[in-house]
Amino acid sequence: MEYFELGGSKLKVSRVALGTWGLGGGSVWSDHDSTVKEAETLLSACLDHGINYIDTAPVYGTGVSEELLGKALKGRRNEFVLQTKCSLNWRGEGGNFHYERDGYTVNNDTRAAAVKRDVEDSLRRMDTDRIDSVIVHYVCKSFPVEETVYALEELIKEGKILAYGLSNSMPSDLDEYMAAPHASSGVSVVQEFFSILSPFHGRDYFPVCKKHGTSFQTYGVLEEGFLTSPAFMEKSFLKSDIRSRIPWNAEEKKAGLRRAFGIWEDIRSAHSCSFAQLAEAWALTQFEDMSLLVGMRRPETVADTAKCLDIKLSEEEIKLMEDAAKPIQEKVLDK
Repeated sequence: MEYFELGGSKLKVSRVALGTWGLGGGSVWSDHDSTVKEAETLLSACLDHGINYIDTAPVYGTGVSEELLGKALKGRRNEFVLQTKCSLNWRGEGGNFHYERDGYTVNNDTRAAAVKRDVEDSLRRMDTDRIDSVIVHYVCKSFPVEETVYALEELIKEGKILAYGLSNSMPSDLDEYMAAPHASSGVSVVQEFFSILSPFHGRDYFPVCKKHGTSFQTYGVLEEGFLTSPAFMEKSFLKSDIRSRIPWNAEEKKAGLRRAFGIWEDIRSAHSCSFAQLAEAWALTQFEDMSLLVGMRRPETVADTAKCLDIKLSEEEIKLMEDAAKPIQEKVLDK
C-alpha cells in the first residue's frame, strides 16, 4: 500500500480508501443490509491490505453506515483515519430540501449551527471522541462560505475534527473556501465524481487542487459496478437503487460499454488483472495527489482493489482505454 499526507493536514492516509455508502443499505443499495460482523470483517480485510482511510456520511442509510462503523471500530479506532460528512441532515431544522427517501426528508444546511450539530451527531453515532476529516457533503450557495469555514475551524480548535474538505462542488468553490476569513487550516481534500466514463469534472478540478495543495479524492471510479465486468450489465435493480439510475443502463450505452470492454480485454490480459483494477489503475494515472475511494462491502473486493497499485499502464495503454470510452462518455452525471 502507498501512503501520503492528505492535503495540508498531517493525516497520513492510504492511497486506497474504503467507501461505505453501500453499508447503509436501504432502498439505495437494495440487494443487501450489512451486519456489524460483516463490517468488522471488512475493516479487518482493510488492515490486512494496508488500507487505513475510511469514508462514510450521516445520510448513508440515515445513520446506519456510521452506526455500523462505530461498532466495528471498537478497540481499533486509532488504526484508521475516519472521515465523515456534514450538511445533509434529516432533523427538520431548516436548510434546503435535498430529497425524500425511506421515510426521511433530508435537507442541505451549511450554516454554522447545522455543521456543528452534524459533527456532534456523527461523534455520537460512531462513539468516538474525534473525526479525522469532515467533508461538506454538498457545497451550498444559500449560506455564507465564511460561516461554514468558521464552524469547521472552530471544530478543529476544539479537537473534534482534525481536517475538512468539500464534495459535490466546483473548482471555484475551493477557491472561495481557501480565501474565506478564518481559513487557517484550509481545505485538505475535495471528494468528487471521476471515472473514465465521466472524467471532465475531475480534470477541471485538478489544476485548482494543485494550486492550493489540496488532495483529490475520486468516487465513482467503477461506475457503481458497471466497470467491473461485462456481466454486471446483465443485472437488474429496483428503481430506487442508485445503480438503476445511471446512464449505463441504457441499451445504447451498454452496447458502447461492451465494445470498450472488448478493447480493454487485451490490456487487462497483459497485466493479468481484473477490469476493476484496470479502471482504478487508470484513475491513479490522472493526478499525482489522488485518493482512490472505492465502495467495498466484501473482503475479496478489498484484496482485489489493493492490487490496482501494482499495475503500471503505459501511455499507449492509457490512450487506448480513453479512446474506447470516448463514444459513451457523459459530461454531467446526476445521481
